[in-house]
Amino acid sequence: MEATVHDIRGTTHPLDRFARPLHDLRISVMDRCNFRCPYCMPKDKFHPNYQFLQSRERLSFDEIVRLSRVFAGLGVRKLRLTGGEPLLRANLDGLIGDLTAIPGIEDIALTTNGVLLGQHAVELYANGLRRVTVSLDTLDEEIFTRMSGGFAALGQVLHGIDAAIAAGLAPVKVNAVIERGVNDHTALDLVDYFRGKPVIVRFIEFMDVGNRNAWRPDMVVPSRELAARIGERWPMHPISENYRGEVAQRWRFDDGAGEIGFISSVSQPFCGACSRARLSSEGKFYTCLFATEGLDLRAALRAGAGDDELSNVIRGRWLGRTDRYSELRDELRRTEPQPKKIEMYYIGG
Repeated sequence: MEATVHDIRGTTHPLDRFARPLHDLRISVMDRCNFRCPYCMPKDKFHPNYQFLQSRERLSFDEIVRLSRVFAGLGVRKLRLTGGEPLLRANLDGLIGDLTAIPGIEDIALTTNGVLLGQHAVELYANGLRRVTVSLDTLDEEIFTRMSGGFAALGQVLHGIDAAIAAGLAPVKVNAVIERGVNDHTALDLVDYFRGKPVIVRFIEFMDVGNRNAWRPDMVVPSRELAARIGERWPMHPISENYRGEVAQRWRFDDGAGEIGFISSVSQPFCGACSRARLSSEGKFYTCLFATEGLDLRAALRAGAGDDELSNVIRGRWLGRTDRYSELRDELRRTEPQPKKIEMYYIGG
């Protein structure tokens, strides 16, 4: 008998092998990006002649909406649009409007590098977007330029955050990937800049996502170390999670100037509560950020599969899910040859 659980709507959620429900879906709408961050899309590999997907190879908006309806029928309640850089996809606000109309979908969010956010914040909000996360690793202009692959666009990103707040997309979450010896010495600058504003800074431990970022354990700044540094300057206290399975550990400043978060996939893995699936821009379904293979839903869609058939295929893959890479990282990294993981730009962070 397959493992399932029912929610208050009566929807049946399939449970994977570790009794984790399918609740969140991250949808990559674009494999291209206007940055070349070394830990994601290093420009020596993603050069001007690199062959990204052609338009016909990406899921159309109609296909994304249809699959989202199928996923909602399996218990997905939260959608997050990612990339690449999702705002490079034309008319993204229209897609958001269509997704908000899907029965069962309670929350839609967007992750962006922020460069184009200032141009689109108002229309995104008008079409139903209520949450946005901006990737911003440092406020040091030289380090920002280096970490973005040579793009000196820090001012545009900060403008985008301000525009999002003005449009009603507050609080804005700012995600900062921290690497020892690269930008860890600038982490407190982010806290100082955004404290007291409707912005929640979240520090992410540098992870071995994909195959190109030359990750080593000594490059990780554990969240507890960073929290201690911050707490010495601005006393703070931990607060409870917003919902079961929230990836960020939340801390609030004692003086009431807001909160920050820590995402500790390396030092404190949270695989046990992971309810997230991912859909790549050309329609492959992945059950983990560190997955080595995906399930091709685009082929089934374009071959005429009905919704029930698609639902059964997705359900079957989730029921067999055993992913817990972060809990097994040390063991798996000792295996030879190393498994080839999917790249982060391909399925979002």
